Amino acid sequence: MEQQVTISAHQAWMACLDILKPQMKQTTYNTWFEPVIPKTLENQLLTVEVPSSFYYEWLEEHYFEPIQSALRTVIGSDAKLQYAVKVPTNDLFHISNPNNGTHSQENTVASGTVAGNGSSKTIPEQNSPPQAPTAIRVPNSLNPKYTFENFIRGDGNQFARAAALNVANNPGETAFNPLVLYGGVGLGKTHLLQAIGNAVLDKDPNSKVYYVSSERFTIEFIDAIEQNKTIEFSNFYRSMDVLVVDDIQFFSGKERTQDMFFHTFNTLHQLKKQIILSSDKPPKDLHGVDERLISRFQWGLTVDVQPPDLETRIAILRKKSEADHIQIPQDVIEYIATNVKSNIRELEGCYIGIVARHTLEKCPLTIDLAESILKNVVTTQRKELTVEQIQKVTAEHFQVSENSLRAKTRKQEIVLPRQVAMYLAKNFTRASLKTIGLHFGGRDHTTIIHANKTIAEAIKEDASLRQQVENLEKQLKYMGS
Repeated sequence: MEQQVTISAHQAWMACLDILKPQMKQTTYNTWFEPVIPKTLENQLLTVEVPSSFYYEWLEEHYFEPIQSALRTVIGSDAKLQYAVKVPTNDLFHISNPNNGTHSQENTVASGTVAGNGSSKTIPEQNSPPQAPTAIRVPNSLNPKYTFENFIRGDGNQFARAAALNVANNPGETAFNPLVLYGGVGLGKTHLLQAIGNAVLDKDPNSKVYYVSSERFTIEFIDAIEQNKTIEFSNFYRSMDVLVVDDIQFFSGKERTQDMFFHTFNTLHQLKKQIILSSDKPPKDLHGVDERLISRFQWGLTVDVQPPDLETRIAILRKKSEADHIQIPQDVIEYIATNVKSNIRELEGCYIGIVARHTLEKCPLTIDLAESILKNVVTTQRKELTVEQIQKVTAEHFQVSENSLRAKTRKQEIVLPRQVAMYLAKNFTRASLKTIGLHFGGRDHTTIIHANKTIAEAIKEDASLRQQVENLEKQLKYMGS
């Protein structure tokens, strides 16, 4: 026969903590158990107060069984636990209880019981879907320059753009919830994310739209715990009509942050609010992220954003130069676009550098200027050109055969192209003079020296030849990029 419990709520909870504390890390105990305040103990029903509903959810999810075991040991086999969420009356984000329409100092969130294995636990009633907070002031977190109008569409991003536009026109009403965009850095994911938010606000300025990086979300959550403001934090994020979270891969390893985001995600999704995420890899490849979250990330639509092709990169540079009313020569645009292949951010960095030098130092907009800027902005690893490649390009330009450049003939229509090819080979390869000579029919190294000197002097006097050589040099630079 069970002994009658005569201890107080405080004594019962302290005894439970003595049992629970050895089962967890000190940081876990300090964060999740120390803030719990025992309130009452009546008929083996222990009521404890927690700072927010998130504490209740976390404890129920992670420590339900250990807590129940401790309660049975301390109080008895019929022990039950009831949580009361403390809600300050002066809370800026406090939401009225939908059942009574009034503010209360405490809301009891556990009001039912579920029996099993000789024990029972109290759970919140779920007769209606979760209520989203309403009296929330949302700061402007979007950059107005990110719009669909100035987003350059290309083969690598057109599907992502179409999906983003669909979500922007019907937030929370499509099957694309969440919408997850993934891809490498600097490919325009952030542009698309914020373009959705700006489009939603243009359509309905009263919509609650919030853009945040995962890193910022984590920092805010830590601050909320330290300042005992998890209620405000939770209510704020769960009040959004459109929540945009950038770089979710940085949630990796942050268990408590993932827990908070898991419950935030569930609430928003059940309320049919739009969730938009970005990552550097598809959700299934995220490491250190809870499988529950990964599963939810895949509920909607996952779209990859590919690096822009050459045509798209050229279009981006043209668009920017037109917007800035600066006329950049086509060959300079093509040179930049050819050398910066995988990152729009670096592409824009090169553009800004060139425009700055041109505007502030009056430098002419030339390929030489572009090349000097690229050395500072990106690491260009040029491909090693071969003598054969140079022979092919030169032969095509002068409309002669490659074999003729290697032949013994001294016809004038062959001698000039051959000397130009030798000149270019000396300046665009690391091959020795002897090696270059071997590629031109076994000629002596002195022949290569003579050809180089002849062309170097000729382009000073002959404008037509100089233009031809410069065109060939540009083509070879592109090939070597």
